[in-house]
Amino acid sequence: MTESSGVGTPTAPQAARDWIAILQRYRHPDPARSVFEVFITFVPFVALWVAAWLALDVSFWLTLALTVPAAFFLVRLFLIQHDCGHGAMFKKRATNDWVGRVLGVLTLTPYDAWKRSHAIHHASHGNLDQRGVGDIDTLTVREYRALSPWRRALYRIYRNPVVLFGIGPTLLFVVQHRLPISMLRNADWRSWASVIGTNLALVALVGVVVWLVGWQAFLSVHLPIVIIGSSIGVWLFYIQHQFEDTFWEENPDWNVHEAALHGSSHYDLPGVLPWLTANIGVHHVHHLYSRIPYYRLPQVLRDFPELANVHRITLWESFKCVRLRLWDESQRRLVSFAEARAIA
Repeated sequence: MTESSGVGTPTAPQAARDWIAILQRYRHPDPARSVFEVFITFVPFVALWVAAWLALDVSFWLTLALTVPAAFFLVRLFLIQHDCGHGAMFKKRATNDWVGRVLGVLTLTPYDAWKRSHAIHHASHGNLDQRGVGDIDTLTVREYRALSPWRRALYRIYRNPVVLFGIGPTLLFVVQHRLPISMLRNADWRSWASVIGTNLALVALVGVVVWLVGWQAFLSVHLPIVIIGSSIGVWLFYIQHQFEDTFWEENPDWNVHEAALHGSSHYDLPGVLPWLTANIGVHHVHHLYSRIPYYRLPQVLRDFPELANVHRITLWESFKCVRLRLWDESQRRLVSFAEARAIA
């Protein structure tokens, strides 16, 4: 039996849904810890931003170097916002939502609209019949073969690493999130208000900062932070679900619990990266029970080490996942374009 903080289990559950009763023990947030987590993320982000601005008088390259850690702290702010969206950071729903809305201005993300879209992602991930909301577009081999040459080329461009992790993330956060049509399909008034309110608050915040430092300095500091941070965020989301033996299934064989455990990876990052990325790499546990605060996820792995090896991917192994672009229904795994041709 593994013990930690009075929690333990003699045997591992055999079915994915059996983990729910165990994991719900970890769902309660510690309000003081949550406030502290926000503080130790927001303050370093602001400090690094100011340091990067001051460094402009010394060297732009020094400024650029400082924007890298600042981008990681911006990603961490987004992941705190992410936990707020799941009601995992604070005990009261209103507290989660208002903290999430404020952070959404910094992360360029309309919180309520994103929250709705992300809930759909959790409810339908891995379902071949319900793709298209809150996920990375993924075609099956059969679907890809049925496309015209022009549409095949468009899909190849979309899945190209330069587009997927370089150009695309910046366009997503800077442009698409200003009027996220895909998020707002059949949305309620809160989602629309979220987009409008976030945009207005963003204009006000940018206006104040530009007034203080000038537009050239603002762009020199903040644009690299946004570009780097958005690319990191999309990369993390990609690795969390786009690995070779991930889970995709059609109705009625699709199951939300199996998709959570077997369609999400354990991205085992080295050093300080798990802290900087708010343990989002423990993604299979997060999908199984999204109400667990991110700072409790390492405790889950300590108490149940058998979960640590479920779809574990190291940093080096994750780079190999970039070539995987199509779901092969016959072999039940993601394959590259070259492998799809060989299969044909």
